[in-house]
Amino acid sequence: MIQLENVSKTFHLRGNSRTIARNITATFPKGRSVGLLGRNGAGKSSLLRMISGAIAPDSGRILIEGSVSWPVGFSGSFHRDLTGAQNTRFLARVYGVDTDELMDFVLDFSELGKQFYQPIHTYSSGMKSRLAFGVSMGIHFDMYLVDEVTAVGDSSFQEKSEAVFSSRMGSSGAIFISHSLASIRRVCTAVATLENGVLTYFDNVQEGLDAHNEHMQHRNDSVR
Repeated sequence: MIQLENVSKTFHLRGNSRTIARNITATFPKGRSVGLLGRNGAGKSSLLRMISGAIAPDSGRILIEGSVSWPVGFSGSFHRDLTGAQNTRFLARVYGVDTDELMDFVLDFSELGKQFYQPIHTYSSGMKSRLAFGVSMGIHFDMYLVDEVTAVGDSSFQEKSEAVFSSRMGSSGAIFISHSLASIRRVCTAVATLENGVLTYFDNVQEGLDAHNEHMQHRNDSVR
């Protein structure tokens, strides 16, 4: 379970400010796959990074019960000068899982081939995302933080990613960012929308999708 209590966050850059969380209070329950929706720049990825502990809120607190993954798709998870294999071994030791089993799973899943044994700084963003998703899915977490990573690769790889993700959701929960509403429908059991720093949680997926579409339509109308 992940609980946000009065969480606020504003970024300041070159005299401009952008608020991505305005006194947010919400609960992401264990065992639910929650699709996190919002326009580009709404702060979805930053919210995942706050939950993971990579950045701190300005105020409020985030309570976590159980284990939570790093934001899958966030390349900062890896040391750029180590190979994919070395990073995988390191994370296996950190999280106390069998090194050989994780190595075999990630090598097979990521489809990186010989590049698995090359330094991370030689990887494309898509390759890093495939590695991150493979390592994350190879380690059991109570809650997974997933940032658009199932959109990486061709259609067969995307289908494989969704299948693995769905199987993990049999015993875990997730917060899942995707611009594909079809993917949200397939893999999520709840939806949260982030708009102007306000987070709204919907137990019904379709109600959440409808709210998101209304936000997007309102934004499109306002810029015309």
